[in-house]
Amino acid sequence: MEDISDVKIVPCEKSRFIKPLRMLFKQNGREKIWDAMEVHDSVVILIFNKTRNVFVFVKQFRPAVYLSRSKITEENGSRHIKASENPPNLGVTYELCAGIVDKDIGNQRIAQEEVMEECGYEVPLENIEPVTSYRSGVGATGALQNLYYAEVTDKMRVGTGGGVAEEGELIDVVEIPLCDGKSFITDQNYSKPVAMMYALMWFFDVKAKHYTNSNKL
Repeated sequence: MEDISDVKIVPCEKSRFIKPLRMLFKQNGREKIWDAMEVHDSVVILIFNKTRNVFVFVKQFRPAVYLSRSKITEENGSRHIKASENPPNLGVTYELCAGIVDKDIGNQRIAQEEVMEECGYEVPLENIEPVTSYRSGVGATGALQNLYYAEVTDKMRVGTGGGVAEEGELIDVVEIPLCDGKSFITDQNYSKPVAMMYALMWFFDVKAKHYTNSNKL
């Protein structure tokens, strides 16, 4: 995952996932311009293994995070990042299991497939519980993200997860004990998106009381 080299920064001329655009509009009679991107909506799933009282997360290298945390070097008209000066772990994040909405099969079914592909759990559709939805990247994309909750057991683990290798995914499945969940939310040693922080706060507000060791939280 952290074997990163030959990092170059070049223009994005065509992408399967994002489409840069510019919106022209008037607000209170004043002409304005806003640059944005069209992207897919997405699903994220908070997974809790009730056999061992652990949260199931994914860990992966995120190029955008690495780019934002690294120093870009410009030489001979090209831009690149020296991995020797910017360790690749700068781009490693802890996240909820997630996926983009790019199939016409319903968001709940997409969430079910992502749990299997990324984390190796075969979860009945009725166990994929809708929590809420919200807008992410409101300054750049405004995309809709749908949050789900899934309780699993060790018996549901039928694969290793890790994502779809053919699509270039390289994902580690990680577990955080329930008793460490609250401190994990604000632990800055772990790079993580705000959706994960919100999902954990929701869990401790709504679900934690159902577990026998909740008195340790």
